[in-house]
Formats: sequence, C-alpha cells, structure tokens
Amino acid sequence: MIRCFSPRSFLSSAVIFPLGRNTLHSSAVCKVHSVLVFGIWVRARIAVVASSMAVLACSKSGMEQVLVENEEVQQVKLLDSVNDDFGGVIVELSEAMDLKVFASMLKASIALWRSQGKRGVWIKVPIQLVNLVEAAVKEGFWFHHAEPKYLMLAFWIPEGSHTLPANASHRVTIGAFVMNKKREVLVVQEKYGIFRGTGIWKLPTGAVDEGEDIRAGAIREVKEETAIDTEFVEVLAFRQSHKSFFGKSDLIFVCMLRPLSFDIQKQESEIEDAQWMPWDDYVAQPFVQTHELSKQIVDICKAKEDETYFGFSPVPIASKLPDQKSYLYLNDRDLKGSEVRMSLTTQKYIF
Repeated sequence: MIRCFSPRSFLSSAVIFPLGRNTLHSSAVCKVHSVLVFGIWVRARIAVVASSMAVLACSKSGMEQVLVENEEVQQVKLLDSVNDDFGGVIVELSEAMDLKVFASMLKASIALWRSQGKRGVWIKVPIQLVNLVEAAVKEGFWFHHAEPKYLMLAFWIPEGSHTLPANASHRVTIGAFVMNKKREVLVVQEKYGIFRGTGIWKLPTGAVDEGEDIRAGAIREVKEETAIDTEFVEVLAFRQSHKSFFGKSDLIFVCMLRPLSFDIQKQESEIEDAQWMPWDDYVAQPFVQTHELSKQIVDICKAKEDETYFGFSPVPIASKLPDQKSYLYLNDRDLKGSEVRMSLTTQKYIF
C-alpha cells in the first residue's frame, strides 16, 4: 500500500489505496517528487503508470486531488457530490466548464470514490451542459433517464453486474366511469389516437401526471375533456399491459366518479365530441361487445351500479412529505364488515 500527501497543501488526511487494478503497481515507472509526510517535506520515489491517472491524495477540504498523468504531477479539483442512501454518490452539474477540465475532474473523482468503496455514481446533467456528456460516456457512464431539462447518467464502480434500479418501467393511466342518476354514462370521441374517426364512444381516459395521485388524475382528466366536475368514489379495477409506450409497461386504473355538474363542454384540442349516453346504448356498441377488456369493464361497472361489487376507496395516510398525504386504496366496506364481525365475535366471548 502507498500513503501519500498533497505537495501543494497542508493536509490532515490522505487517501490510502491498495496496489492493484487502476492503482500504482510495482512494474510502473518510478519518478521522484516532493511530498509532505507528517508535516515534513521529503523527496519520495513514487511509482507512476505510464499513460494512466492515479489519485495520490486529497486535500483537507476534499475538493482537490494530486494526479499523476503521463509521469506529470498536477492538482485537479474534484466534482461536488453527496452520498446517497445506497453506498453511492450523486453529482449535480451546474457550472459550465471546459470538456477537458471536466474529464480530468471526473477521472479524479472516480478514483477517489473507488478508493472509498463507493458503488453507484449518478450525474445529473442539465440541458445547457449537454456538451459534457461525451466525456462521461467515455469513462463508462450510460444514459439512465431523461427529463425535459436534464439527462441522468449512471456508473457502477465495483466489479460485476450493477444493482442500480432501472428507469421508471410503467406509465400510469386512468379510465373514468361517470354515471348520472338517469343511468347515462359520460363518454367521448377522440380527435387523435387509435379511435380517431371510428365513431366509437369511449370512457374518458388519460395519463396521471408526475406527483399526481390517481384520484386527482381521474378528476382532472374528466374536467379537461368534458368540463364536468366530479367526486372520486373508488378504483374499480386495474390492468397491466406491456410494450405499450416506447417499450414501457402500462397500468390503467378504472375509476368510478360521481358527477357534480352536468353541462358538457368538450375539450376542443383533443375531443371530437362528448355526451351523456344511455347505458344500454353504450353497451350495445359493436366494439364494446367484441373487445374483451371493454366487456369486462362493462360487467364491473354494471355490478357496481347494482351494488353487488365494491372496489377500492382511497384512505389518506401519512407520507414522507410533511404537507402532503398519500392514499392507500382498499375495500373499506369489507374491511369495516370484518371489523364488525370481529367485534361481535369478541362480544360473544365476553358475554
């Protein structure tokens, strides 16, 4: 093992790393440098791997590294990072820099993280710094996911297969079943998509936004497409499918909502037409009669209206966000019935 300190700053600690892969080794070229050891300047013979870069020490602030590259000693600033909860680090780039400078900083940082036993490395690259991506990719980083204003890169330091979580695998959508007291169901015809120009009347559907609850997404989609205000009742069922949207899986939650208004104003940009349609007319559509999923949904909705089926109601619970609730969807009717039965059983034994 080799213990070295920065020759350019007084230090309180040093990086210690074993000889081996990506570190100094006995067959390397030797070169003499001045180093500070326990507060004393000495001349030391340091092994240098030709055409490689090795971290020798870090400064007290942890922001600088002495690097040996092509037998030359240089001091390079490290990338700012924070530890994650899984033994890795997260870097959020924010300042513009030269590509070569970034490449040197990245090499130095990776070497330090390796010596510290770090695992995964995440680099968040804002869209205005996209020119830095090339250097990271050359170091072995891969694209993990992208959002409108940034690209997330990932890297795995240990040998072997990585255990980093994959990008989001599912898209969440809703289908809204809204029926008035006249047994008319709220339906739409879409201007775009696979139903365009088919004449098929369908339930309002749409994708749940990031950070949006299923219940809120269902209410919003109905409001956007038809201008109808609704109250969320419950999730009736859900279906999972695969390879539906750029290779991602899809979860659609069929939700029952209670109408609070009745005057329809269609969304001009997305909806061709919208109406309150008699339930029997909706069910009689050839598509609904022949499409397996639609038939199943019809059966569930009818059973719900006949009060022989009960779905999952949202129950607010505490979340990790102090000012926001999460929702647990459950069959509270059967749960309450179970509690009543349990109470009666307890009373039987008591009395």
